[in-house]
Amino acid sequence: MARGGSRSGAGRKAGSINKVSARKRAEIEASGLTPLDYMLTVMRSEEAPADRRDEMAKAAAPYVHPKLAAVEHSGKGGAPFQVVITQSDADL
Repeated sequence: MARGGSRSGAGRKAGSINKVSARKRAEIEASGLTPLDYMLTVMRSEEAPADRRDEMAKAAAPYVHPKLAAVEHSGKGGAPFQVVITQSDADL
């Protein structure tokens, strides 16, 4: 019988929530208004000053919209792309 070392599929799955974190999340949701809900409420309020609404939008954005990662494109072996134009492409 094999012992020690890493085994495929062993251990906690990536992104799984432990019991304490799950309990805290449930308590926050059961209490009513979450911090994100509050920020969105202020952001949408017509009575709030514009600068405060802007700050709430900035604070809430990372929780609502994912950050886009920069992607660098290159050709084979890291060389620059080579663009080849054929006769049928040139007619377009």
